[in-house]
Amino acid sequence: MRLGSIGLAMGAACLQTRAALPSAFALALALCLLLAWLLAWRRLAGRMPAVMRGVVALLSGAVLGFIWAAWLAHRALAPQLAPADEGRDLRIVGTIDNLPYRFSQGVRFNFAVEASSAALPPRISLSWYAGYRDQPADVPEVRPGERWQLTVRLQRPHGNANPYGFDYEAWLLEQGLRATGYVRMARDNRRIDGFVFSANNAVEHCRAVLRDRILAALPGQPYAGVIVALVVGDQRGIDQADWQVFNRTGIGHLISISGLHITMVAGLFAWMAYTLWRWSFYTRAQLPLLLPAQKVAALVGAGVALLYVLLAGFGVPAQRTLYMLMVVAAALWLNRLTSITHVLCTALGVVVVLDPWAVLWPGFWLSFGAVAIILYATVGRTARSRAASLSPGVAQHVPAPLTRRERLTHALRVGVHTQYVVTFGLVPITMLLFGQVSVVSPLANAVAIPLISLVVTPLALVGSMLPRLLAAPLLATAHGLVEALALCLQWFSAMRYAVWSAPMPPFWLFCWAMVGTVWLLAPRGWPVRWLGLATWIPLLAAEPSHPAPGRMTVTAFDVGQGMALLIETSGHRLLYDTGPAYTPESNAGNRIILPYLRARGIGALDGMVVSHSDADHSGGALSLLEGAGVGWVLSSLPPRHPIARAARQHAQCAAGQAWTWDGVRFEILHPLPASYANAALKPNTRGCTLKVTAGGKSMLLAGDIEAEQEAQLLERDAAGLRADVLLAPHHGSGTSSTPAFLLAVRPQAAIFQVGHRNRYRHPKAEVYERYGAAGIARYRTDQAGALTLEFDETIRISSYRGTHARYWQARY
Repeated sequence: MRLGSIGLAMGAACLQTRAALPSAFALALALCLLLAWLLAWRRLAGRMPAVMRGVVALLSGAVLGFIWAAWLAHRALAPQLAPADEGRDLRIVGTIDNLPYRFSQGVRFNFAVEASSAALPPRISLSWYAGYRDQPADVPEVRPGERWQLTVRLQRPHGNANPYGFDYEAWLLEQGLRATGYVRMARDNRRIDGFVFSANNAVEHCRAVLRDRILAALPGQPYAGVIVALVVGDQRGIDQADWQVFNRTGIGHLISISGLHITMVAGLFAWMAYTLWRWSFYTRAQLPLLLPAQKVAALVGAGVALLYVLLAGFGVPAQRTLYMLMVVAAALWLNRLTSITHVLCTALGVVVVLDPWAVLWPGFWLSFGAVAIILYATVGRTARSRAASLSPGVAQHVPAPLTRRERLTHALRVGVHTQYVVTFGLVPITMLLFGQVSVVSPLANAVAIPLISLVVTPLALVGSMLPRLLAAPLLATAHGLVEALALCLQWFSAMRYAVWSAPMPPFWLFCWAMVGTVWLLAPRGWPVRWLGLATWIPLLAAEPSHPAPGRMTVTAFDVGQGMALLIETSGHRLLYDTGPAYTPESNAGNRIILPYLRARGIGALDGMVVSHSDADHSGGALSLLEGAGVGWVLSSLPPRHPIARAARQHAQCAAGQAWTWDGVRFEILHPLPASYANAALKPNTRGCTLKVTAGGKSMLLAGDIEAEQEAQLLERDAAGLRADVLLAPHHGSGTSSTPAFLLAVRPQAAIFQVGHRNRYRHPKAEVYERYGAAGIARYRTDQAGALTLEFDETIRISSYRGTHARYWQARY
C-alpha cells in the first residue's frame, strides 16, 4: 500500500515531464496490460520475497499513476478556445466562481460560463480593468456566486517561459482555466442575479464575507493581508516586500492555513467534543453508552478540518493534513489499527489522484517531505519515562507518570528536536527547489510558530466570526502581534548571512545530499552521524557556471513586451535592459530576472545597461538594484532619474565607450555625447546601442532605435555594424530595421523580444518578412520562450520551450 502510493506519485510526476501525451489507445492498452499483470502477480505474490513484492508494488503504482494522470490531462485539455475567437468581442453569461482579487488597476476573477456567443471552455480567467489608457472607468463590485452578462476578449492560455520561472500555463491547466481575457467596456455589462446557489459558490461566498469583515475591521493596516491569509487562505493581499522577508526568514509556510493550523483547530474541537460527550455519562443522556467518545471526537475533528480546508482554498498542505485526519478517523471508526506511515502514504495517494498536477509545485514536496522527515527522525524512538517506586512484589518495569515540570521540559525538548529535524532535513530539497536556504530559519520559527499558531490564528478565526463590536479588538490584537513579529523578522532578514545561496543542484547531487541527511538524522547510536554533513559540501559550496575565457553566453529572457538580456563572460555578468513593469509591485526584475539569478547562484551583476527610460526596458531596474548587487549602471537616463539615483555608480552611455572583460569586447555605438544637450529628443532615439564580440562572433543590441538612428549609424561606421546576431530594433516595429541597416549588419540570426498578442502588433508582418527574405533565422520569445546563445567558434541557439517542452504548452 505504501509503496504503491509512492509509485502513484512517481508516475504522475513522470507524466508532467513529457512533451506530448500518449494517445487514448496507448493508455487503454497500457491499462489492460497492467490489469493482466496484477492478476498474474496476485497468484504469484505469496511465493515472492518481500523485496520483490515491494518493487512490483512500486512499479505498478508508477504505471497506474502515469495512466491516471494522462487520462485526466486529456480531459483537462479538451475544452479549447478556437483560434478564430481570440481577440474578438464575445458576449457571455455566467457566474463568478472564486474569490475575486481587487488590485490597483481593477479586479481579477474566475468565471464559470453558462452561455456565450461562441463555443468557449467552461471556466475562464478574467480581468476587469479600471479603464484603458486615457479612458478611466469604474469597476463594479463583483462577488462570488453572482451571475453577470459581460462582453469580453479572450485568448488561449499563454505565459512567459523562462528557466526557473513560474509556469503560468501549467497553473491554468491545474485550475481548469482554458482561456484568459479581460472585460470590455460595454453598456450591456450587467449583473443578472445576486447569488446563484451551488456548493462552490456558497463556500466562496463565505470566504468573501470573512475577508470583508477582516478588512473592514483593519482598514489600511499593513498586515491585514496576513490576517486574511490565516483565516481564508487568500495570500494575494500580502505585499511583495513582506513576502521577501517571510521567505528569507523561512516562515513563509506559516503565512497561510498550514497543516499545523488545521491540526490545531481540528484537535481543539475534537477535544471539546470528547470532553462534553464523556461528561454526558453523568447525566440522563449517557451518550457514551450509545457511541464511544473517541469516535465522536474523530468525527467532529474531521468535519471541522474539512470546513477549514474549504475556507483555505484547498491548498496542498491543507489537503495533506485533511486526508491524514480522515484516514485516522476512518481507522478509528472501523476499529482498525494503522501506522502513521500508512496514513501519510494514503494522503499522498489521495492528493495525486485528485490533483496529479500538484507534483509540479514546491508546496507538494515540502509538505510531504517535512512530515516524512519528522516521522523518520521521531517515530519508534524510546519515550521518556521514570521508574516508579512500587511496593515489594509489584513489577518494577511499570513507569511512573511524569510530573508537570518534567512533561513541560519533555515537550520543549521534543519541539526543539522537531525544529532541528525539519531545519536540517529539508536543506537538500530546499536547495533543489529554490537554490537557497534560510540560515536564520530556526530562530525565526522558534518565535513565529508558537505566536502564529497558538495566538494569532485563534484570535483571527474567532474575531472574523464575531459581531463587529467584539471582533474589532480581537483582530486588532492579532494584527498588532503580527506587526511586532514582522519587525523582529525584518531584523533577522537584514542580517548579512540570513540566507545561504548556491546554484540549484543537479538531481544526482540532491540524492547524494539526501543520503547524507538520512545518515545525519539516524537514531542515536548510529556511527558517526555527523559525517552526513559532508555530503552537503558540494551542494552548498557550488559555484555558478560560466563560459570559458574568450567566450560568452547570452540569455534573452521571455519578459513579454520588453527587453532583457544577460551577457556572461568567464568572470563578469552584464544585464542589458531590465524588462517591463507589469503592475506597481510586479515587474520583470522581481518576477523573472531575480529568480533566475538566485537559481543560478548569481548574487551580483558587474554592470547593467538601461538603454532608455521606456517602461518596457527600465521597468525592472529598481527591483534589480534593490535585490541584487549591481556594480555600475550605464544608461541614457538623466542624472536625476530614480534609477540613476539608486545606482551605486551611474554614467550616461555614449558612442566610443568600450571595455574588455575576459577576452570579450564591449562597445557602445550610440548615442553621440552631444545628443544629451537636445531635450526634445525622444527616449528611443537616444537608446544605448551595444555591440559585444567574443571569439570573432558578435551580437548587436540596438534597443529601440528607429530608422533615423539606423541611418546615423550607417553614416558613421557601416562596417562596424557587422554582427552575427541582431536584437531586432524596437521589437521589429515598422519604424526600424530598414533594408540598408540589415544589409550592413548581415546577421545570421535575429531575436525579437515581444509580448504574446501585444497591442503594438510587434513584430510588424512586413518587417518580419524582410528578415526572412534576407535569409536571417528568426527567433521570437513569445513563441520560443527564453533563448540561450552560446558564442565560441560557432553560435548555438536554444529555446526554453524547445528544450523543456511540456504537453500543456502552446504550440507555434
